[in-house]
Formats: sequence, structure tokens, C-alpha cells
Amino acid sequence: MEKSYKEIMPNISTFIFDVDGVLTNGVIHISSTGELTRLMHTKDGYALKTAIQKGYNVCIISGGNNEGVRTRLSGLGVKEIYLGTHNKIEQFEEFIKKYDIDPENVLYMGDDIPDYPVMERVGLPACPKDAVAEIQNISKYISQKKGGNGCVRDVIEQVLKVQGNWNTNFNSKYD
Repeated sequence: MEKSYKEIMPNISTFIFDVDGVLTNGVIHISSTGELTRLMHTKDGYALKTAIQKGYNVCIISGGNNEGVRTRLSGLGVKEIYLGTHNKIEQFEEFIKKYDIDPENVLYMGDDIPDYPVMERVGLPACPKDAVAEIQNISKYISQKKGGNGCVRDVIEQVLKVQGNWNTNFNSKYD
């Protein structure tokens, strides 16, 4: 019998996220100079930073190649950021081998077809509310939040709460 997401969350040690459509709403703004910009939600950033501070592995695998994305995520403490990745499963396999991570202990959140091969390999495939149907069909967890609107915060907070690692001491320093 297949496990539910609630049965898998206690074993998650690693979070991997796509960028466009997950950490962003998937909309790309094009300036008059041709610069491509994206919007990210601060609540997602807080959750990423908290997960890293609590000792979880956090990785980004994206087909996009915007250095502003790298700057933002590096500033939150994300060390494993793979941009311009056209074969996400190869990057995923390299990452889990590098850190000796069991794929069953990985939560991967994606929203579109390029995420499918990785999502088939992980213990907890997840997606935002507005992911394409094929991704929703293989996801064990579908956030009630849309991409770029707190879906990353939603899933990280749930895992950390299940494991007793979510911030409940509001006097602690998380800036």
C-alpha cells in the first residue's frame, strides 16, 4: 500500500525545489532592456532559511538561468543551486550521490513536465496548487498555495512541524 504524505514527512531530510512556477508564480517580466525578472515570496525565503538553519539539505534545480535568482537564494543560505539545467534527473542523481542521500528522504516540489522524471524518483513529490495536471497526478502532496505565493513555505513548515523543528520560540534570532 502506498504511503500518504503524512507518513512520509517524518523521514524527509532534503528539500529540492524548482524555481519558475514554484518559488515564483511563473510569470517573467521583460524590461525594455531585455532583462528578465521574477518575483519571489518572502515567506518562502523565511522557510528556506529556517530549513537550512535546522540542518536540512536544500537544493534548487531550475531550467532557468537568471543570476538574480542565484543571488537571492545564496543570500538565504542555499548552497546547492543548479540553474540552466535541461536534464533535471541527471542533476538530481549527481546531487544525491554527492551527499549520499536516500531518494526516499527527499521532497521535490515542481510544477511542470520537466520536473516529472525527478518527482518519480523521490519519496515525497509535491506541487503548488496551480501545477499542470500531469504533475498534480503524481504528487503525493498538493499545496493549497499557488507557485510564488507561499507553497514552499507551506510544505517546509509542515515537514518541520511534523519533525518538531518548526520555530515555536518567537524570541529566537531568525533574521
